[in-house]
Amino acid sequence: MSKRIVVAALCAATSALAVAQTTVPRLPADANPPAPSLQAPLDPGYAALIASCRTPPPARGGRGPAGARGAPPPQGVRSYTVAEIPGVIAAGRVWTFVWQQAGNNGDGIVGTADGGVLIAQNDSSAVVKIDKTGKPSVAYSGTHTGGALSMSSKGDLFIVERGLRMKVEQLAPKRRVLADTFQGEPLDCLGPVINDLTADSRGGVYFTMGGLFYADAKGAVTRFGENLTTNGVILSRDEKTLYVTNGATLAAFDVQRDGSLTNQREFVKFTAGGGDGATIDSQGRLYVTTGAGVEVIAQDGKHLGVIPTPRPVISSAFGGSDKKTLFILARGAQDADGNEVANAAQVWSIPTIAQGYKGRAK
Repeated sequence: MSKRIVVAALCAATSALAVAQTTVPRLPADANPPAPSLQAPLDPGYAALIASCRTPPPARGGRGPAGARGAPPPQGVRSYTVAEIPGVIAAGRVWTFVWQQAGNNGDGIVGTADGGVLIAQNDSSAVVKIDKTGKPSVAYSGTHTGGALSMSSKGDLFIVERGLRMKVEQLAPKRRVLADTFQGEPLDCLGPVINDLTADSRGGVYFTMGGLFYADAKGAVTRFGENLTTNGVILSRDEKTLYVTNGATLAAFDVQRDGSLTNQREFVKFTAGGGDGATIDSQGRLYVTTGAGVEVIAQDGKHLGVIPTPRPVISSAFGGSDKKTLFILARGAQDADGNEVANAAQVWSIPTIAQGYKGRAK
C-alpha cells in the first residue's frame, strides 16, 4: 500500500485535530481508511500453510479484526479520578486526548525524544509517528501487518509482523528480517498471532506468541517458560530481568549473558484481569496495562497503585524530551453520529512525576 494512500487516510482521520486536547473529537463521517492488511489466521492461504506444519496449531480463527484486544469497550469516555501514587503521579491529573483513527490501528507504542510516539498499524501495514502536536506521518510502510514496536538501547527498532508467514523484522538502522521460523517451520505453526516484543542490547528480541520466545542477533529462535499465557513483555533497565504478562499475573525470569532465561517465577498479581502492554521508568517501576488502567508495580514486586484511564488501554510508553509524559494506546472511539466504534485506536497522554528510563526508548 502506498504512502500516499496511508497519509490521505491519516489526514482524514485527524482532520479535526490540530493540537492535543482534553475534549475528544468524533471520527469524521467521511473517514475512509485503507483496506485492512490481514492477520495470518484471516488470510485465505493460512489453512494451506498450517496444514504443512509437523504439528498444525489448533483452530483458533485468529484474533479477529481487533487483534490482541479483548471485549468491546464501554460506550464513550468513562469517568475516572487519578489518585496520588507517591513518586509516580500527582492526584487529580487528567489525561489529554492526542490522536485517533478507525480500524485496528495501534499496538506496542514507543515514545520518541521529541515528544511524539510511534504506532504500529495492522490495517495499513505502516508505522505512524504522531508528533507532539498530534499530527501523523508515515515513518515506515510495507510492514506486513505490523504489530508492536520496540527500540533497543542502541537505537535498533524492531516490529512483529502479523501477516501470513509471520516474522520479526528490524526496521532501523537497516531493514532486515530477524526471524521467521522456529525449529525449521514458519512461526505460523506455533498457532496464535505474534503479539509483543522487547529488544535487548545484544541485537536480539524477546517476543510473545502464546508462549515466550527469544530470537538472537542471528535469528535463531528459542522457546522459554512453562505454562505461560503471554501478552506484554519488557526488559528491566539493566536487562538482567525479563517480565512477561501471564494471564492475571506478571512472571519474571533471570536473563543470562547469552540471552537465555532461567528462574521463572510469579512476580505480582494484577488487580483487574489480564495484563497487556508494559513499560518501565527510571526507578525500575513497571507500568502494565490491564482492565483497571495502568497498574504500577515497584521493582521489588509491591503493587503501588493504578492510574485509571478514560478508555480500555492496550499499551503504554513514556515519551517527551524529559520522559515525564506517559502515553497510552486505548481502544474505541465515536463516529460522527455518536455511535461507539469498537474497532478504533486512540492515543492519550498524562504528565507524571516519574521519569521514564532514558537508557532505552521503552
